Amino acid sequence: MRHSLVLLVFFAMLLASCGNQPTATTGEDPQANADTDVTQVDSDTEASLVVMSHDSFNVSTDVIQDFEAQAGVTVEILPSGDTGSALNKAILSKDAPLADVFFGVDNTFLSRALEAGIFEPYKSPALANIPDEFKLDSESRLLPIDYGYVNINYDQNYLTENELAVPETLEVLTEPDWEGKLIVQNPATSSPGLAFMLATINYFGTEGDYTWLDFWRDLRANDALITDGWEEGYYTHFSGSSGAGPRPLVVSYATSPAAEVFFSEGTLTKPPTGNLLAGSFRQIEFAGILSGTQQRETAERFLDFMLSPTFQEDIPLQMFVYPVLPEAAQPEVFEQFAQIPEATTTIAPEEIEQNREQWIEEWTEVMLR
Repeated sequence: MRHSLVLLVFFAMLLASCGNQPTATTGEDPQANADTDVTQVDSDTEASLVVMSHDSFNVSTDVIQDFEAQAGVTVEILPSGDTGSALNKAILSKDAPLADVFFGVDNTFLSRALEAGIFEPYKSPALANIPDEFKLDSESRLLPIDYGYVNINYDQNYLTENELAVPETLEVLTEPDWEGKLIVQNPATSSPGLAFMLATINYFGTEGDYTWLDFWRDLRANDALITDGWEEGYYTHFSGSSGAGPRPLVVSYATSPAAEVFFSEGTLTKPPTGNLLAGSFRQIEFAGILSGTQQRETAERFLDFMLSPTFQEDIPLQMFVYPVLPEAAQPEVFEQFAQIPEATTTIAPEEIEQNREQWIEEWTEVMLR
């Protein structure tokens, strides 16, 4: 039971970091481990650097203290809801910024963040060590910090016992063998649901003989189950979780198998779940200096620090995402069980911003009406 509760806390944190609908709620309140909370102080503390973030920003205390000692400041974290909510607060307060640095803009909100004009350019020297594929802002107003994947998890025992092969394509999920076996989340109320919807748009396209909407129509005909949030889908209906539901496929995260092992406290030596390699969406998270900061030099140093090996190597087991610095050492549980999909969604942030609401409405028309 303790394992399931700890794992639930971890995934609730992931949901906050991936929250893509400013007005949507998943019913899952992010929580942080008491041993790894970042420093939080009163806003009137002198010589402080305020970092605004989504609720799941988490880093080891000793890592933050290392920066504080180097810079001679206190780092104050300002949790501000999920990604969409936090960004909205930053935009609305642009004339009187609430913080010096913002962390947590992802590629589904990148265009909106840049168009709002709330970030100051800073080309950190540390960017030279980061692969170009993560650098989505040519003016370096937002710098890449970490990345992760949303995809379908499967229950290994269920597939073995029922002599089912692991699906290698999304098309397979519409076949009779998989009727009544898939759990997906509503993209209007769930961040992984939105990410998976975007993955299907990229996979099938919006035009042609068989589009992404055709795929979803076939999923509905094949009795795919829709839940409002990740927690209900993973813990109530998924057979591979501690909830022991009846369905062997669920939209979740590529790090879910590794998290199952890590949070089992030694009771598992291998994960009970695996990842489908088709239909993955890669989320990249960024940080930037908020316009109007009075701590410009310290803010620059903090962004440099976030791209340093010290910070980057702390990321995996704090937020269960991957560091963007290739030389950052990965924990053993990631090396063994956090498989990185080879093919991922590549929809441009501008296209997502222009079409997100329309795509959600079209999905709703097909799946819920």
